[in-house]
Formats: sequence, structure tokens, C-alpha cells
Amino acid sequence: MGEAGGGEDPVRDREDPVRDREDPARDREDPARDGEDPARDGAAAPSFLCDAMLGGLARWLRGAGYDATFEHGIDDGDLVRLAQQTGRVLLSSDAGVFERRPLRTAAVRGLYVPRGLRPMEQAGFVLRELGLRVRDPRCMACGGALAAAPKDTVRGAVPGMVADRYDEFWRCERCDKVLWKGSHWEGIAAGVAAAAAGAGAEPPAAMSTAARRRRSST
Repeated sequence: MGEAGGGEDPVRDREDPVRDREDPARDREDPARDGEDPARDGAAAPSFLCDAMLGGLARWLRGAGYDATFEHGIDDGDLVRLAQQTGRVLLSSDAGVFERRPLRTAAVRGLYVPRGLRPMEQAGFVLRELGLRVRDPRCMACGGALAAAPKDTVRGAVPGMVADRYDEFWRCERCDKVLWKGSHWEGIAAGVAAAAAGAGAEPPAAMSTAARRRRSST
């Protein structure tokens, strides 16, 4: 999905500390953005907080239709506190995080994401472990919900050639970016669907018993 003002590729695995840094205060200011967001079909959908190793996963989860935020360089203790404050499901590949009391007592919901998986495979793993389906995509930049935007309202906000080529546009309700289905979107959608179905995304066999127990308690 393309976006006005940069057209960044959400499939990129490279993590840019400036681009990926998100404001935790922003998420705390609006309770409707935290915890469980109403899905488009009326069901409740979890939102996620990814640790510093999982910036790519956050973007793929947004592509799968889930509000996911990523904190670059945040201390483990602050990460856990932020998850508790916002009600987001904590995703981490650091087994030590799950030894903290809020995770052990289930005050914070969390899921251990095995290392060695590509971001697309990580997203598939999360969806399968939590029994989640692929939904309509959210904003790839911030995870906000997308609302259909009539073509005549986005002229001037998108390149002229884009306005001429595409008829459907969406605007992020959180960051106000204008998006459209670019040429690479079919690949993203297919990749997410395949990963969610488990195609080529099996977790590594070498996982500790403790990690399995943490997963089953989420």
C-alpha cells in the first residue's frame, strides 16, 4: 500500500530508529486506541506492543489489520509498564522479559516470539498462536485505522500520477496519511495470508519448556 509523502515500503526489514520510534504518550492519551479495538465486523481485536527486536513484526501486523506499536531502545522494565498501562499484548523475543512479575501473574498479556523467523513469519506465528484472522489493513506507518477517502478529497495530497491511476484511497484516522493500494500490495497481502496459514512459517523446534509454558498462558 502506498502512502503520500514518502511511499515507504512496509516490507523492508531494516529498522530505522527515527522512523520506528513511537510516542508512548500518544497511545496513553486516547483510551480507545489501547487494549482491544473494535474491529470492522464488530468483534474485538487485540492491539500489540513489540519490543526493540520486533520492529519489522509491528509493520507486518499492521498489514494484517492489527494495531501494533514498536518502541526502539526502550528499557525492558519500561516496556512492561507501558504494556500494562495501555493494555496491549506484549510481543518479545527476549525470554527474560517473561520472568517479570506482571507477565508471570498475567497482569500483562504476552507472547514469546521465537527467534530465527523473518518478520512475515513472525506475524504468521502470532496470528496462529492467538487464533487471529487476517483483517483489513491498518496504516503501515502508525497502526491507525483507515477510513475511505473520496478521490476528490485527496487531490493535492498525492502525486498527480497516483491520482490519475488509482480510484480508491484511504486516510489514516491517527496520523492523517493518505494511502492507496500500490503495486506491491498484492505481495504483502499474499505473504501475510500464507504466513497466517503456516506456509513455511513453522517456529524453530529448539524452544525451551519455559517458553512453551509462557506461550500457553497467554
